[in-house]
Amino acid sequence: MSAVNSFGARDTLRVGSTDYEVFRLDAVKGYEKLPFSLKVLLENLLRTEDGANITADHIRALGAWVPTADPDTEIQFTPARVIMQDFTGVPCIVDLATMREAVADLGGDPNKINPLAPAELVIDHSVIADLFGSENALERNVEIEYERNGERYQFLRWGQTAFDDFKVVPPGTGIVHQVNIEYLARVTFTREVGGVLRAYPDTCVGTDSHTTMVNGLGVLGWGVGGIEAEAAMLGQPVSMLIPKVVGFKLNGSIPAGVTATDVVLTITQMLRKHGVVGKFVEFYGEGVAQVPLANRATIGNMSPEFGSTAAMFPIDDVTLGYLRLTGRSVDQVALVEAYSKLQGLWHDPAQEPVFSEYLELDLGTVVPSIAGPKRPQDRVELTNAKSQFEIDLQNYATHDLSRVDAAVEASFPASDPIGFTAEDEQSAHQISHQHVSHAPVSVSSPVPITTADGGKYTLDHGAVAVAAITSCTNTSNPSVMLAAGLLARNAVKKGLTSKPWVKTTLAPGSKVVTDYYAKAGLTADLEALGFYTVGYGCTVCIGNTGPLIDEVSAAINDNDLAVTAVLSGNRNFEGRISPDVKMNYLASPPLVIAYALAGSMNFDFDTDALGTDTEGNDVFLKDIWPDSAEVQATIDSSIDTAMFTKEYGEVFEGDERWRSLPTPDSEVFEWDPKSTYVRKPPYFDGMTLETTPVSDIVGARVLAKLGDSVTTDHISPAGNIKADSPAGAYLMEHGVDRGDFNSYGSRRGNHEIMIRGTFANIRLRNQLLDGVEGGYTRDFTKPDAPQSFIYDASQNYQAAGTPLVIFGGKEYGSGSSRDWAAKGTSLLGVKAVITESFERIHRSNLIGMGVVPLQFPAGQSWASLGLDGTETVSITGIEELNEGRTPKTVHVVATPTEHSAPGKATVEFDAVVRIDTPGEADYYRNGGILQYVLRSLVV
Repeated sequence: MSAVNSFGARDTLRVGSTDYEVFRLDAVKGYEKLPFSLKVLLENLLRTEDGANITADHIRALGAWVPTADPDTEIQFTPARVIMQDFTGVPCIVDLATMREAVADLGGDPNKINPLAPAELVIDHSVIADLFGSENALERNVEIEYERNGERYQFLRWGQTAFDDFKVVPPGTGIVHQVNIEYLARVTFTREVGGVLRAYPDTCVGTDSHTTMVNGLGVLGWGVGGIEAEAAMLGQPVSMLIPKVVGFKLNGSIPAGVTATDVVLTITQMLRKHGVVGKFVEFYGEGVAQVPLANRATIGNMSPEFGSTAAMFPIDDVTLGYLRLTGRSVDQVALVEAYSKLQGLWHDPAQEPVFSEYLELDLGTVVPSIAGPKRPQDRVELTNAKSQFEIDLQNYATHDLSRVDAAVEASFPASDPIGFTAEDEQSAHQISHQHVSHAPVSVSSPVPITTADGGKYTLDHGAVAVAAITSCTNTSNPSVMLAAGLLARNAVKKGLTSKPWVKTTLAPGSKVVTDYYAKAGLTADLEALGFYTVGYGCTVCIGNTGPLIDEVSAAINDNDLAVTAVLSGNRNFEGRISPDVKMNYLASPPLVIAYALAGSMNFDFDTDALGTDTEGNDVFLKDIWPDSAEVQATIDSSIDTAMFTKEYGEVFEGDERWRSLPTPDSEVFEWDPKSTYVRKPPYFDGMTLETTPVSDIVGARVLAKLGDSVTTDHISPAGNIKADSPAGAYLMEHGVDRGDFNSYGSRRGNHEIMIRGTFANIRLRNQLLDGVEGGYTRDFTKPDAPQSFIYDASQNYQAAGTPLVIFGGKEYGSGSSRDWAAKGTSLLGVKAVITESFERIHRSNLIGMGVVPLQFPAGQSWASLGLDGTETVSITGIEELNEGRTPKTVHVVATPTEHSAPGKATVEFDAVVRIDTPGEADYYRNGGILQYVLRSLVV
């Protein structure tokens, strides 16, 4: 129960025969003018006001929000729940398991360690489309998935049984975001607090950037890093600035022949051009009521692609209709309606909120589109696709790494808080380790191919090597999924087939899709074109494409062909989809099938025939494209509530494989000392119930001296594990064959792997060294300070008892919030990071791991101060925190050493302490957020 109720907002709402405690927004002056999303934040502050971290001044500031002012007020947002996918969720549960053990060591009850906010994890990031185009593809891919990930799954299954308020959706069920909107999301949340049943807006944070898909259901949520997710699970708030809100007015209706994918690609291009980084986007106007819920979810899903924190739709009758369709109870739907209307959260197009900025789209102007060849915002009208491809092809005349990196950085600049996000850890950084060709693209004759069964065809630039119906964006939307099925039916009737060089995959977002395909009688038609179900997971969109057809892959690499992938996903960065494919295009599911039939991006659907029918007549796309009335009729006749209640009735139970996993029956996890996937981290080693006073930093060495815009991608381990890296050496020492290294993403539950990969990005430039890129530093524990792996040097420093610091430039830690960017920094022995400026969330994460963030004096840098990184660094004034106050500055003295240039002078300056809230000070005094929570639960 809220400890403080300064505004007298607590009240009772009766719905049916049930009373709910609520916190009324009309208690706050100015609430009625706020956009929907800020009303949700306002209620959050009212309900969690504690007089310290969340005060009446914070609430008044939100009520008096100035739309055009730059964000400068930091608030504490407490999400109702946490949602995770398996890659990023494993380390969260590893930490909870370690906390249980630490509680037992401190004489407490391990069962006290449970998520204090409900947490749900969906295993969807591990399935790879190894097999395709056959009826056993799904079964075999799932078998292989279990073989690869058995240790991780066994650990998660233990967590499911050991923790209260933590649930796992097993493999082979669906994509996390579709499971969220179809089942997990409540829209209005209820929870018993202090013996009273309380109702409040459903909000969430997720360890996946596309958590924003749930925004389409009127649920405020977005993607965060693992540390924020763990904090939220343990009842701690997430720090954020009150954002600007961009109002996006929708008018008109979608024309015939245009899909939700076309709409979302248009919106993505508009919002990227406008600039919405760090802002909320909110859709309003008469046109909102014309947007089906699935289309709203598709738009919300792409929020990371256009750069906003969230992309909200308000609650209305469309929302209620979707809740009923997906099997939510009558009582829940009634509560959503009553609560939303009471709080002014119900959409009224006649009441226009005040926004910071405004955009408008007439849906009737949207035309069929694709996006590519390398960014989601690079929209191309379908009628211009062939001509634009011919232009873009010339940009692939050379394909060296520097060009790839430049393109990636241009796509998502370092100041963008989205950048490469959580799920990119498996794939985006594989660019550096994949096939990269340097020969120029030539206008040469097509390459002749002979297949294993004696078939013959030719392959040329632009060939579609991958056609994938994949990813949460579109596989959750019946309008485009059924349009794809109907197009397949029409194509089969005409005698058309997919081209033999195309790897065709279908990865539905949930089993409900499989059910409605079957009821509509479309499964056989999809399979006739090679679109067999390969798994229920993200697959191609995150790079889990699996190998291409053997002879196709060989021809591509032997002849340096610039081939293409067409997918219905949301990410198409270079190097992301397949190491063999240079150019990637986003398209609607029916267009994915159309390109499989065409076989080439060098194709004009207006003038080029897809093939001939049984009578020898040319068949064009317009001849097989289903009309919108047929699509809607199929939706109406093939989807019903019973499908959702059946598929989600025992969603947490899993199949026989899941249920038969050997699972320890213990409240404390039994760590396997031989495991290379899941290991107990050392966060609580030697911890006592009493806090150890924080101390000044004396005689520290500089581990890295870094420039501007060092992102969390430079810091956090990601991508494939190289054999000649410290992580590769560790795996080989533990008997792991090189072919079984897997990725850093899959081994996030093993801190030994992740420490060795921290600051190991091949593009990191540590300016302690001249002209060297990668995870290297100078090891000042040795006489000549030779070049060394950062990990190896840190081990030598820690053995010598020498603390470490990092020097950085502007915007340090920008990009995605990544837990291991802070965890790895801490475990390497870094005690302070001194920069010109920080990205907000990474700064907070460092404090959460017991690392103090400091800033050089305004206008100063390590370069202007004459620091070269050879000095020893001492920092005094930190100990003031032991007296219950946070110093504004601390004194830094950098003393020359034998490794410094002759005559170099001592440098002294006052660094600004970036511990910005009372809660952050508590975390730092405790050695980190996990230690803080642990002590609070044991006492």
